[in-house]
Amino acid sequence: MSFAEDRRVDYRGTMSTRFRIDSPGETLKFGEVGRPTVIVSHDWFGRLPWLTAFANSLVMEGFRVLVPDHYHGWATTDPGEAGAMMAALDTEEALKRLDALLLSSAPARVALLGFSLGGRLSIMSASRGGADALVTYYGSAAASEHGIIPCPVLLQLAEIDDWAPTRDPEHLMTRLRDHGTSVTEFTYAGAQHGFANEQNPAAYDRNTAALAFARTVAFLNLHLSDAL
Repeated sequence: MSFAEDRRVDYRGTMSTRFRIDSPGETLKFGEVGRPTVIVSHDWFGRLPWLTAFANSLVMEGFRVLVPDHYHGWATTDPGEAGAMMAALDTEEALKRLDALLLSSAPARVALLGFSLGGRLSIMSASRGGADALVTYYGSAAASEHGIIPCPVLLQLAEIDDWAPTRDPEHLMTRLRDHGTSVTEFTYAGAQHGFANEQNPAAYDRNTAALAFARTVAFLNLHLSDAL
């Protein structure tokens, strides 16, 4: 399914470019129960349809994939609307959702994977324990938002990005490594924040997304390998 960026709906009495998604509020589930599991958290646009294709690609690599909805059934392709939706997010509720998915995935080994906002949530969740690996695409977190992360971490970063000083990924990597966390990092030359989102044409880069996906799969195979 594809949505036009100027699609407008009446949201709480105002015209808005946000829209309802399929299976609102539910976690989409792909692949066989018992396989090593990847929990994929969406970026600030919400759970757009491109994530279904991403999840199915992971299934083809032998993983089970869970894709929660942190926006209670809403999504958008408009950056301004996305910013408002992210600002309204109940972060603790989202973290409890991830906690529950981690718990329900046992005894399979499980990785957290997130894009931008979803990357930050995944970092915060990983520091609460329960994950065997963590992958973030152009996602970071401030020192006040996470503790020690006991699992291996893969950071997929864009060369062209605009970080708040407190969330600079260089500082994140330093903190993690200082506490003994294994960190692998790739920065993609010429790529913009959002390069993996097919429904974000201003930033999407097919070749970079494909390379990052291949590296993600290799990382997941390495750290979830005893379940494969």
